[in-house]
Amino acid sequence: MQTLLYVMDLFGVAVFAITGSLAAGKKRMDLFGVVVLATVTALGGGTLRDLILGASPVFWVSAPIYLLVAVATAIVTFFLVRFCGLPLKLLSVADAFGLAVFTVLGTQKALDMTISPGIAVVMGIMTGVVGGIIRDILSGEIPLILRREIYATASLCGAITFCFVSIALQNQGLAAIASVIVTLGLRLSAIKWKMSLPLFISHDGDDG
Repeated sequence: MQTLLYVMDLFGVAVFAITGSLAAGKKRMDLFGVVVLATVTALGGGTLRDLILGASPVFWVSAPIYLLVAVATAIVTFFLVRFCGLPLKLLSVADAFGLAVFTVLGTQKALDMTISPGIAVVMGIMTGVVGGIIRDILSGEIPLILRREIYATASLCGAITFCFVSIALQNQGLAAIASVIVTLGLRLSAIKWKMSLPLFISHDGDDG
């Protein structure tokens, strides 16, 4: 199980690094800018999670391979897009995969530290969305979490699914699979069918 989570962790770092690289590319950043944006996207959520949980040192300091994967992925992406075009929706799809994987990892790490399920859900969401928030702010975009689409809600449902299955069945492997399916399914469905939560609209019709 630990090997599976480790592989998923590295996969999540690589995927989020790709989203950061593509976001930097849309803003015509140079190689340094691409690497910086990719790195903070890939490591930002997990770093904040570890700081709040008191896990010292943070994961990429104790295991530099995470930093190496993020930087290497950014460089490869930077040069790859020069030779082959990438689908316009790749950023959203890659981000959805990263969101699902990081939600699982954040929730699992909090549960392993004997944190309550409620706090574990919050840590899962934080791990999943903070990197994307940093990426969007640095690239001058409205963060996905604040847009009219299901994003953090998908992470919330995935984190709850992980906690429920893990505690009820005592099987983190099954919990991880179920959580990824729920998070990824909701997020990709929201992208495809432009799903969103109900908007706040007051009685007089003024929504803001």
